[in-house]
Amino acid sequence: MNRNSRIHILSSSLLFLLIVSCQFNRDTTDISEEAASGTINSTSNEEGEIIAAVEKIFRAAGNYNLEELDNLTFDKAVIGYTREQDGVWKNTEVTINEYIKNIENRELRPYIEIVGDYDILVTEERMALVRADAVVNRFGIPGLREVNHMILIKENKQWKLLSIGWTAHEQSEEKRKFDINIFAQGYAQAWSGKRPEFVAMFFEEDGSLQVNEGDSATGRSAISNVAQSFMTKFPDMEVRFDSLTPKPDGVAFHWTLTGTDADRNGKGHKVKISGFELWTMSKGNLIKDSKGTFSSEEYNRQLKFGIDN
Repeated sequence: MNRNSRIHILSSSLLFLLIVSCQFNRDTTDISEEAASGTINSTSNEEGEIIAAVEKIFRAAGNYNLEELDNLTFDKAVIGYTREQDGVWKNTEVTINEYIKNIENRELRPYIEIVGDYDILVTEERMALVRADAVVNRFGIPGLREVNHMILIKENKQWKLLSIGWTAHEQSEEKRKFDINIFAQGYAQAWSGKRPEFVAMFFEEDGSLQVNEGDSATGRSAISNVAQSFMTKFPDMEVRFDSLTPKPDGVAFHWTLTGTDADRNGKGHKVKISGFELWTMSKGNLIKDSKGTFSSEEYNRQLKFGIDN
């Protein structure tokens, strides 16, 4: 083969490789763009639904509402977390069923997990990867910072938890100071649960709760009975914390209650009523006395006719 023939073959080979390379790069770009078109960030229209689902999961977990947790998770959901102890990171992994079984054998105290930052990635409006940077709080005192990583999948128009894992981080003493606003959020969450004893835990042992000039319920057992009466009447009850207002004789906790009347002698109407509790706080940062006030007239009207009538 002469020199001119070798040059011709080499030139032809280089041209072929260049064409293939360009085609490969173009195809790769097309594939990447196609994949990206089905993946959206936190600007997605789904974001609100996903955040609402995550908050429901955290609320059910903080209230140890096992029935609600079961509804919000897949049967084979898994839980894992890692925490540094004595300079060594230790891992724990359990299934959701193992987690629920373990709860039944523990002495429970309510907590509220408050998320400070979300990162959300959604694919095809069906699967979401969620990073939720949160702090676990009990009775107004911040505890562990937990950076959660979650996978949620949509099933029958509902976002459900497939897996969750988190890293747990101790916080400095400076960050673990009592915050009455966090206390109020936790109190409202406890009222939105299924465990009336959790409501009573926000009171001193000899604390009291009075509702609309009625007899005071004194002691945690009596307060728990008051909470149970509302939870029975409104099984889907949610209590929203609206605001705190300083008063000369305490602090006013403003709330809004929504729920459906389930009393067998009732009309089955939904109610939405707002009111406030005037708290006297103890030195131990629990409620010493609470005097609750809301419009009995409006409450009874809604029980009879509903919200809009």
